[in-house]
Amino acid sequence: MNTKEALKIVGGLSKPSKMPGWAYGTPAAECKTGTKLRDIEGSTCRKCYAMKGCYVFPVVQAAQYRRLESIQDSRWVDAMALLINSKKSKYFRWHDSGDVQDEAHLMKIFEVCELTPETSHWLPTREAWTQKYLDQVPSNLTLRFSMPMVDQEAAGSWLNTSTVVTIAGRRTCPAPDQDNECKDCRACWDPSVKNVAYGKH
Repeated sequence: MNTKEALKIVGGLSKPSKMPGWAYGTPAAECKTGTKLRDIEGSTCRKCYAMKGCYVFPVVQAAQYRRLESIQDSRWVDAMALLINSKKSKYFRWHDSGDVQDEAHLMKIFEVCELTPETSHWLPTREAWTQKYLDQVPSNLTLRFSMPMVDQEAAGSWLNTSTVVTIAGRRTCPAPDQDNECKDCRACWDPSVKNVAYGKH
């Protein structure tokens, strides 16, 4: 398999301008838990950023649905690993839109991480069931549970979490102060950072 074939299999990667590396996105409309949260006032998914702006362009939506379908391909793990390794990027974000679909999907992500040992991976998720697999998380992957409600305290039962805050002084993500870019910050990928607090936007 070459990179051209791998790209065709997985539907391509994304390159968020604010981040230091590559990413992978699926349709936010297909989030299992997120779809339910969008109907709840005060939830972090109520005004999902991935349901507006450039994310809703037909070409973007088409690409995201191709990626979602490609997860079922038996070659998906090898294709993803080949692409990530070919980029020689030190950092990779899973799901700049979308979320883990099921256990099989999560296990495939774990496999990709194991096949890309030179890359630090970050997987944010609102799927609480993933907690039972924390003992299987590869050493180069930080799995962060995203708290479902705005201004909700981080759950102490998780190794790593993220929160969305409106209270002054509680935000820890520096992006809003630096052109909405990560710049030198790598907190999201750092397993020693227990919680990252994002400002509501």
